[in-house]
Amino acid sequence: MSEPLIRIEQLGKKYIISHQREKPAGFYRYKTLRDVIGNKIQRFSKTFLQQNGKQNFQSNLEEFWALKDVSFEIKQGEAVGIIGRNGAGKSTLLKLLSRITEPTTGSIEIAGRVASLLEVGTGFHPELTGRENIYLNGSILGMSRAEIKKKFDEIVDFAEVEKFLDTPVKRYSSGMYVRLAFAVAAYLEPDVLIVDEVLAVGDSAFQKKCLGKMNDVATKEGRTVLFVSHSMQAIAQLTKRCILLSKGNVQFDGATDTAVRLYIAGQKMADEQPAYYQAPLDKTGNYLAWVKVHTSEEQGVHCWGEAISFEFALQVTQPHESLCFSFQIMNEFQQPVCIFWNFDRQLPFRREAGLFILRCEIPKFRLYMGLYTLTTWFSERRGSNLLENVRNICPFEVTMHGIEREEYPWQSDECVYLEDAIWHAVPSEKVLTEKFN
Repeated sequence: MSEPLIRIEQLGKKYIISHQREKPAGFYRYKTLRDVIGNKIQRFSKTFLQQNGKQNFQSNLEEFWALKDVSFEIKQGEAVGIIGRNGAGKSTLLKLLSRITEPTTGSIEIAGRVASLLEVGTGFHPELTGRENIYLNGSILGMSRAEIKKKFDEIVDFAEVEKFLDTPVKRYSSGMYVRLAFAVAAYLEPDVLIVDEVLAVGDSAFQKKCLGKMNDVATKEGRTVLFVSHSMQAIAQLTKRCILLSKGNVQFDGATDTAVRLYIAGQKMADEQPAYYQAPLDKTGNYLAWVKVHTSEEQGVHCWGEAISFEFALQVTQPHESLCFSFQIMNEFQQPVCIFWNFDRQLPFRREAGLFILRCEIPKFRLYMGLYTLTTWFSERRGSNLLENVRNICPFEVTMHGIEREEYPWQSDECVYLEDAIWHAVPSEKVLTEKFN
């Protein structure tokens, strides 16, 4: 069994938080040099007096442990995701691994060179050009000029900044900064590549390009990748092992699909946004009363390729033979992915008033992993007279838990394909079923 490349034992990082004294409402004053010096003297006096047992003072300082008792090992060639809610300690952990800050407790052992991409412009000197920063970063990683020169053309080609290569990087846009920084970090052959959420700055094409490169770095080149992201799509695509952090502690360390499930479940419970819609109580006329999305798993999580159903309750007070209903599935950019129409002339709400349920079932739901919502249309005569249009409701997420990487739909950004949808119209006593292409 190979020795771990990274070994972390009982790691902890403590910060001291200073609470300001309360001031009258609406009052604010900037700190001056006199305030800083006075506070330092006051703090020293309190500490001195307390140590000598002369007086008991209440301190306005608080200890905050960003990380506490964190332990794990990572072997060479592993691609490991680090996930958790904001404030869980992800960025602090990466800063400790990158030696940007020192731990309060515990130890870190890393065998090899580390390249970090933690925020826009990390490691770049703003006054130097892109060309000079490439050589500077390579030197910091311990590479010779000949090694850097060998990789130089690949870095420039990947970053797509050839036109601005001799321009000081302080004039770069955030996207150009990230492209060049990632290219330098990935191509200068570090033993450990650490990437934070900074990739979110780039456009979708660049993100896909970076994920492909990180996948090559881990699988083909045998180097170690630590990847922090709030995109479960990217985490599932790149990693097989994931560390879930919660309040500075390791909540779970193991298979990515299990970690993602735990993270999404916790996120959904915290956000309280189930895959459900309820109309306002003061609604009148013909309207959508409620909507439910029945996903394959709890908390609005659906596994790619499993059956899914969408249930719509229509409140009809004025039946009409031309009433129609349809809905769209929208991606996280509010772009329509697919649309489902129902123009069945036999639908009961066209002939009688009441509450009616329409259920659309899809035996194999094969949308690309990501976040989705629904948009509905309730109209007369196929949309010519729109009665109600409800947007951005019932958020749910498609994941790829348990799906082999060879089965991933790499070539498509959106809908891979959908099996025929089956509509059920459910009035009070009978069920009508019609199959739509």
